[in-house]
Amino acid sequence: MKQALTALFPLFFATSAFAQQAPSVTSFAPVVEKVAPSVVTVYSTKVVRNDRSGNPLYNNPQLRRYFGIPDPEDMPDQKQQGLGSGVVVSSDGFILTNNHVIEDADEIMVSFGTENKEFKAKKIGTDPRTDIAVLKIEAKDLPALEFADSSKVRVGDLVLALGNPLGLRQSVSMGIVSAMDRGGLGITDYENFIQTDAAINQGNSGGALVDATGKLVGINTAIFTRSGGNQGIGFAVPSNLARDVMEKLRDKGRVARGYMGVSLQPLTQELAAQFKLKDDKGALIAEVVKGSPAATAKLKAGDVVTELDGKKVVDSRTLRLDIGARSPGTKVELGIVREGESKKFLVDLGELPGNEAQASVAPQSDDENPNALTGIAVGDIDASTRQRFNLSPNVQGVVVTAVEAGSPASGVIQPGDVIHEINREPVTTADEAIKLSKKIKSGEKVLLRVSTQSQSRFIVLEDKKE
Repeated sequence: MKQALTALFPLFFATSAFAQQAPSVTSFAPVVEKVAPSVVTVYSTKVVRNDRSGNPLYNNPQLRRYFGIPDPEDMPDQKQQGLGSGVVVSSDGFILTNNHVIEDADEIMVSFGTENKEFKAKKIGTDPRTDIAVLKIEAKDLPALEFADSSKVRVGDLVLALGNPLGLRQSVSMGIVSAMDRGGLGITDYENFIQTDAAINQGNSGGALVDATGKLVGINTAIFTRSGGNQGIGFAVPSNLARDVMEKLRDKGRVARGYMGVSLQPLTQELAAQFKLKDDKGALIAEVVKGSPAATAKLKAGDVVTELDGKKVVDSRTLRLDIGARSPGTKVELGIVREGESKKFLVDLGELPGNEAQASVAPQSDDENPNALTGIAVGDIDASTRQRFNLSPNVQGVVVTAVEAGSPASGVIQPGDVIHEINREPVTTADEAIKLSKKIKSGEKVLLRVSTQSQSRFIVLEDKKE
């Protein structure tokens, strides 16, 4: 997001619903005082290494001397810094923010309030499909925000957006919920946004959207703008979705989503008529993936999904969201209209391919006894990671997605490297890597077989004690 100036709002008069709760309210200061301590500033630092291998001026010592160009080894790496917001959601230090706020960061710091009290944050996990990330700081008795049930939020409800827009710490803007269930925006893969006219600008990302009682209803994520600044159209990830993602990342290190193996198409009135439907409610199956759970259940292209576990299916987007929210291995009952006849099918959901496991190899629970792999984040190798890191089609293992600054692997391994073995045991999934890491004791050396751009090598990592 690139935004310019925050907007000014006219005086707001309480709605009747809010007036019933607090009929004499003339200030929202009590709500802000309650929420503000839980909203933090997130600083991310990314080291951009100077790679000049493709420039002959840097590779030829004579040309370097002639043009007065220093030796590449003497030129320091560059640092890129980012600024965003986060929300404390547990008293022991778990923080919600946006994935794009801390993506590819080598170091993450968070600070509270205006006193600049800083903590180094550990990335617990990220979910790019919803743009949610979970951080952890070592602190106790923190002021944590209480989650609201975002399914009960209504258009017209009063909301406050808190964060650090344009670097202005602890800023608050006010508005209402403009719309619910916004999707099809191209911002994330799974879109179910709360739309609000509360001012959201650069730096607000990852901050809190709260209701009139100070409960968290969403994580501010994006804006729609033509000028680059706030135009009264902001989007927040609903708290129910953010909490579900957080719990999966915290407990399992990854977000595993249900998968049917179908290509879904929105229904139009014209298509509904062709498929002998009473209306255009439902989701049209355009294709069934060979060997998928849907294929096993005998679903066909041209089937129209009208029910999921007895609940009416509104459209293809909501069906995709509902299936993705279920765990792999879950059985679902689909109501199908095929050639004008209603049928029931049971589908045993698989796992959505391409779910990156962006969890630390050494889990957060082991921070009291760190080992040589602490600080390395890995992901499964799939189509998206192959493209992102330019990996060979035949490479097997787990890809390094991040390396924490100051960790035993810092300067030795970098994002894009592939780990093939841990202590001579092969690894092909992130789950396998995490299980093997749990066997490593604090202070113990670890032998890794790693490849960079298909060049394989063995390295030894050691958690050196001070």
